[in-house]
This record gives sequence, C-alpha cells and structure tokens, in this order.
Amino acid sequence: MRTAVYPGTFDPLTMGHFDLLRRSSLLFDRVVLLVAGVSMKATSMFGIDERIEMIRETVEEAGIRNVVFDRLDCLLVDYCKRHGYGVVVRGLRVYSDFEYEFQMALTNRKLNPDIETLYMMPGENYSYVTASMIREVARYGGDTSPFVPPAVQRHVEAFMRNHPEQHIQEGSGVGNTGAFDR
Repeated sequence: MRTAVYPGTFDPLTMGHFDLLRRSSLLFDRVVLLVAGVSMKATSMFGIDERIEMIRETVEEAGIRNVVFDRLDCLLVDYCKRHGYGVVVRGLRVYSDFEYEFQMALTNRKLNPDIETLYMMPGENYSYVTASMIREVARYGGDTSPFVPPAVQRHVEAFMRNHPEQHIQEGSGVGNTGAFDR
C-alpha cells in the first residue's frame, strides 16, 4: 500500500491545504494527515482536537475515503520511521516557501535518508491563502468563507462567536503589521 503523510498545523485548514489533500488522496492509496500539536506560531486559533475534527468533517463531506488522521508530537522523521512511511507531502504556495521547505527536506533527509519529500502546489486561486491570513481576517470580522471549506467556516464562525475577546476593533491599534491591519 502506497502511503504518504501530509503534516501541518492546519490552524485552520485552508482551501489550499484541502486542494493538496484531495489531490494527494488520488495519488496514494492512503494519506495520513498529521496535525502538529505544538506550533511555533504565536497566534493559534484552534486546539489540536478541534483542528482534527474540522478536517475530518471536511474530508467526510467531500467523500474522500482514504485519509486518516493522527497527531504529530515528535520529529516528523521519527514518526515516519516508527510507522514505516517513506513519503512526505508538502505544499509550496509561493517562491518564498521554497527556501524554508528546502531546508526542512534536507534536514529530514540527513536525519532519515529513506524519507522522500514530494512538493505540490495548490491551485493558483489558492496560492496566496495562508492560515494566518484567515485568522486575521476572522479577527477583524471579515468573511473567511472564500478561503476555507464549509466545515472549517462553521468552526471559524463558532470560534468568533464564542471568543469575543479575539475580535480586533478598527482603530484599536491591536494587530500585527501585516497587510490586513487597518
């Protein structure tokens, strides 16, 4: 059985992530979507259990039957070795992703030369979408529905309803210096 792992934080799952997951599921007999429990990203929105649940809902709604889910709480190469997986799927949206992904693939190869990294690009209409952009748009009260699958959108809306402290008010001076500041 040809199996690939697709790791990430998926906080939240974007249409670009889903595009790669769907296409990977056509290339491999099984895709293990690994949700990283620990992230260096400071502005997470969802806990790991909710991320897995929203991705599971998305996969079920799409009728994809060969995707399974697991948590990633160790080095990716250790996880792959423990389970006998040899292919890692990673996404490249824009040229600037390449340097980071290249370094990561070379590091993983040094740690375990039996693991190959397969790079895929999302459809061009999703190449600019990032999870951090979605979090920021949601916190400013913008419409995230064009950027995430419907199951994820339901979770984003519920999160924003249940966490009013996460809303950023116009003119508050709160937020980062990114393109979405007002």
